[in-house]
Amino acid sequence: MSKQDPQRSSLITRIANLMMTWEVILFLIFIVVIVVNSNLSPYFLDLFNILDTTFNFMEKAIVALPMILVIICGDIDISVAGIIALCSLLMGMTSAAGASTGVVVLVGLGTGLSAGALNGFLITRFGIPAIAVTIGSMSLFRGISYAVLGDQAYTKYPESFAFFGQGYVGNTIIPFELILFLVLALVFGLLLHRTTFGRKVYAIGNNATSARFSGVRVNRIRWIVFSLSGAMSGLAAILLTSRIGSTRPNIASGWELEIITTVVLGGVAISGGKGNLLGVIIGIFLIGFLKFGMGLINVPGKVMNIVIGFLLIFAIMLPGYVRALHNRSLLKRQREMPEHASAG
Repeated sequence: MSKQDPQRSSLITRIANLMMTWEVILFLIFIVVIVVNSNLSPYFLDLFNILDTTFNFMEKAIVALPMILVIICGDIDISVAGIIALCSLLMGMTSAAGASTGVVVLVGLGTGLSAGALNGFLITRFGIPAIAVTIGSMSLFRGISYAVLGDQAYTKYPESFAFFGQGYVGNTIIPFELILFLVLALVFGLLLHRTTFGRKVYAIGNNATSARFSGVRVNRIRWIVFSLSGAMSGLAAILLTSRIGSTRPNIASGWELEIITTVVLGGVAISGGKGNLLGVIIGIFLIGFLKFGMGLINVPGKVMNIVIGFLLIFAIMLPGYVRALHNRSLLKRQREMPEHASAG
């Protein structure tokens, strides 16, 4: 066997390993979505349309950022949409009382942070599973919104408040929400992948007991993570309420499952301890542009949900299939090596 054969085999192995990574697979699916949609509709690749459609999923994307930390910790937060509803309700009440834009924004952020901190406190202080606590708080927060508003709505907001959910950066066509998300993604990426806090989050998700014996203050980290989830839900409530210009009790209904689906599609293991920000960002734009493309050709919303469901199942199964093919190819090469050696 020539000296070039091991080098070539090593290169093929590295390329195969790279192609098996979740992020690469998602990116290739993303490229396919772009190519197919651009052929189905001449309006898909219009720059203004592409940027403008990000308004439809940036609020979910912002909530997905702390959800990454929550799930890597081995927990889950079902209450994020309920928190959005509660924040929007209190912002609507504050605005109806004549408050300024600044006060309305502070109420939204403060309410979200408080709701998330409450979730974290109940989970860590009493040892109740996160799914049980957040299902209960989801019903509580959404129920308060329905109890107060019924079939009514708050529609009176300061004129300047509209900028947060409808505004553009300067005189450009770049949405403010998109820039805000990119900044927050950078912050959360550094927090997760470049800080001691992020390493502790992974340690808790892999084995909370071992992390605790290693000196990690597990409950404190989990409380912070749920507080961040609440705060980002409050920010999403500000953006969403600003974008639609009203508060209704059914605001953001069903978002919790969409956000969790996006995070899992991005490669974050639902069992905890595994995942990264890049895959989730690709997943966010993949789903967003897939919906945008289907909307341009008038695909019904129910069909969109079916397509996204199939996409999620496909993305979950594909890495295992590719890995099986790679292992089969590797085994075949190992069987052929003795033959080449004897022939030499």
